[in-house]
Amino acid sequence: MKNISRTDWDKVDSKSEQELIQDALSDPDNPPIDEDFLNKARQVQPPKPKKQVTLRLDSDVLEWFKKQGKGYQTMINAVLRAYKDVRERH
Repeated sequence: MKNISRTDWDKVDSKSEQELIQDALSDPDNPPIDEDFLNKARQVQPPKPKKQVTLRLDSDVLEWFKKQGKGYQTMINAVLRAYKDVRERH
């Protein structure tokens, strides 16, 4: 299925640069990026290729993750990564 733009490009083209900026600033889903954001930002490296493994998990643990929906294996990986990162700091 091809993504179809829902943007009214004629409306966008009819606005001045200042009006577009004002629209962007008033959008609650699009807060401006300020110095504080840039000071706290961190560079994230692209993920390394994952390795397929066989892992024995308690059935209730696996079922709980599966019930979280699509991406449950990625979620398990994220939990293990968070644990690893905390342990490396200590």
